[in-house]
Amino acid sequence: MKKKKRKRGSVYDTVFCSLYKNVYGYDLHKSYRRPTAGIDDYLDFALKISQGTEMAESKPLRKPVFTKVDQLRPGTSGHTLTVKVVSTKMVLQKGRADGPQVRQLRIAECLVGDETGMIIFTARNDQVDLMKEGATVTFRNAKIDMFKGSMRLAVDKWGRIEAAEPASFSVKEDNNLSLIEYELVNVVEE
Repeated sequence: MKKKKRKRGSVYDTVFCSLYKNVYGYDLHKSYRRPTAGIDDYLDFALKISQGTEMAESKPLRKPVFTKVDQLRPGTSGHTLTVKVVSTKMVLQKGRADGPQVRQLRIAECLVGDETGMIIFTARNDQVDLMKEGATVTFRNAKIDMFKGSMRLAVDKWGRIEAAEPASFSVKEDNNLSLIEYELVNVVEE
């Protein structure tokens, strides 16, 4: 019976390279890979990672750039803004039975704003609890959704809502960005 010829590299080499990529953020070039990387090399590297001696240097976090409500545009995302809650209206509240626990689906439309204008924010589930009338909140990584041609502010699972210190500004109520209706126009160049 003939022995099968094994390809260059081993299982440990593959695991070592994928672990290297997860730690450093880039792939180990093929020319630097050792074809005979064994379990000892893998365990040494894993030990260094667990002790923190092989971690990549983390970049310093950048400070958030706060946006004002009047700067929001359709289809944009990644906004960080501090607003006051003007009003809250529960739109949908129903329970769903998923196994042993009953989960509730709650959706509320909240009118929020700052000193430059107002916009409707769609709060979902746990977000509804934070949106009390008169409260000041900070949205991080908020996005603009379009609903029936008008803008709505939303925070999905990649964003965050935090209660903030009571703001000193008064909301400009005559500039409601959700009342502006937009229309998508396709431009054909000839």
